[in-house]
Amino acid sequence: MIENSRILITGASGSIGSGLVERFLNEGHVVCAFDQNEDGLFKLDQKHRSEFGDRLKLFNGNIRDFKRLEKALENVNVVFHCAALKHVYLSEYNPFEATQTNILGVNNLIEAAVKTGVEKVVFTSSDKAVNPSSTMGATKLLGERLITAANHHSGRHNTKFASVRFGNVLNTNGSVLHIFKRQLEKKQPLTITSTDMTRYFLTESQSIDLCVEAAEKMIGGEIFIKKMGSCSIMQLAEVVSGKPDFEYEVIGMKPGEKPFEELVTETESARTVLVDGYYIIIPDTLNILRSDIIEKYQNLYLPLPRLEGALSSDTELMSVDEIDSILHSNNFL
Repeated sequence: MIENSRILITGASGSIGSGLVERFLNEGHVVCAFDQNEDGLFKLDQKHRSEFGDRLKLFNGNIRDFKRLEKALENVNVVFHCAALKHVYLSEYNPFEATQTNILGVNNLIEAAVKTGVEKVVFTSSDKAVNPSSTMGATKLLGERLITAANHHSGRHNTKFASVRFGNVLNTNGSVLHIFKRQLEKKQPLTITSTDMTRYFLTESQSIDLCVEAAEKMIGGEIFIKKMGSCSIMQLAEVVSGKPDFEYEVIGMKPGEKPFEELVTETESARTVLVDGYYIIIPDTLNILRSDIIEKYQNLYLPLPRLEGALSSDTELMSVDEIDSILHSNNFL
């Protein structure tokens, strides 16, 4: 990205958002932290103001509010859109609220970014958007579609849009690691939704690297995915508890959950390439993009092999030793 850019991060007080704030401040950029959580913004200010001064700009607002977004985006070069309702269980009981934030909020951002001349927008999505079984996953899928379509439905503007897909981000707010650790501290049995459940996992630093990779490499319309490992919930619980015969209680899957997740669908695999440890899904609307964009895609990706099938978390699972190494090397245990 251009040196000394002005970068806006929505959901800036969340786990990924706050990590992006810190990274870009350290790199010398001006960072606009946008969030409806006043206390979260206050904590960001307390953490970074003394070192970075006026390079941290605080914007209290909601992505449902178009005018507030438009004002916050003035003179911004790059946007990382992390604001969302992300909890599957809560979204099942509040589907309209999830729609308002995760779909209409994305559309507001697209329109405001085009209107204010933002150069690049990176949308943070989830593996739950792949063949979704939940309200949250469905809203993320539609968010991806809106972001991809934004590259070809709004004329000759220069704003580029791309998405990234996360797996479960280890040790973030509300993650299973936090739940297991809290239960172990209280000497309670670990709660397991299903002994057959598998998930993709990546670290917070890998998630942030994925966002930056997308911003630096995007042509427009792609979905970027970090090549990541998957494991069963039972393996993860064994590593966290430190013993194979740990005490657990099966509580059943919550509404909207499914036993495994996918990173890439069967249909998407035919237009998915692997470059430097990142999967890149080429948009299926490539033929209606501008000719100069099509040429860039062809030059970069046409010679590369495609995936041979879908990517699912219930195949090629990591071993217990591999999981243990990841958790200890990142100081999660």
